[in-house]
Amino acid sequence: AALADAQRQLARSQELFAQNFISQGAVDTNRALVEAQQAGVAADRAAIDAARVAVSYARIVAPSGGRVGQIPVVVGSTVQPGGTPMVTITQLDPISVAFSLPQRHLPDALAGLRGSGAPVQAQLPEGRGTLNGRLQFVDNAVDAATGTVRVKAQFDNREQLLWPGAFVGVRLAVRTLKDAVVVPQAAIVQSPRGTVVFVVGEGNRVAARPVEVLYASGNDAAVKGLEGGERLVLDGRQNVRPGSVVVERTAPAAAAASRAASAP
Repeated sequence: AALADAQRQLARSQELFAQNFISQGAVDTNRALVEAQQAGVAADRAAIDAARVAVSYARIVAPSGGRVGQIPVVVGSTVQPGGTPMVTITQLDPISVAFSLPQRHLPDALAGLRGSGAPVQAQLPEGRGTLNGRLQFVDNAVDAATGTVRVKAQFDNREQLLWPGAFVGVRLAVRTLKDAVVVPQAAIVQSPRGTVVFVVGEGNRVAARPVEVLYASGNDAAVKGLEGGERLVLDGRQNVRPGSVVVERTAPAAAAASRAASAP
């Protein structure tokens, strides 16, 4: 209010000065009064801001939302920085699942991370279904003891199906091989000329076919260099030579459902 009054007085004095009724000194006096009132208002606003900072110290705000765990303090307890935590809050939605990935899959995981995140599927225990998420984090070092790298995937958890500390099965598609030919690893032979398989052709004669192993996992391998539906030698490879004639026999019931060719 005092500032507004000083500004009105300055405006009047400027009008009177223009009509030669007052001196320049009177105008300067009124202008100095306005500037003093402006400085006072600025100081008051700074004092209000300082008071707000002091009040903010009396209220503790969590950095993120989540579920509150057990509270280890009671009313009247003394708390201070670095002492007993007042409360623990765990974020539930979204939630992250951490797991280890073999280091041979590291380039594929990094490639998926650079995009929109490779798809990850979490299998809930006791057959309660699955959740779909995305790869979010790949650690910056491989564990030398296990040969694995730590990764994390993020899942939407609005229904709280995933719970902190629980174990779930995780499936991560590190690479997609379209129209790949998959063969048993038992059919692959490492020869002096490279990786080959013995293909059974017309008249049950064997021919060596060079192949390139694109990916191997468990008992199977995806290879390049074969057409789908070709017959391969699985048993007795050490006795087979190109041009040999083999006899096709049905695999035992306990074995895989594939057909095996063995040397006579």
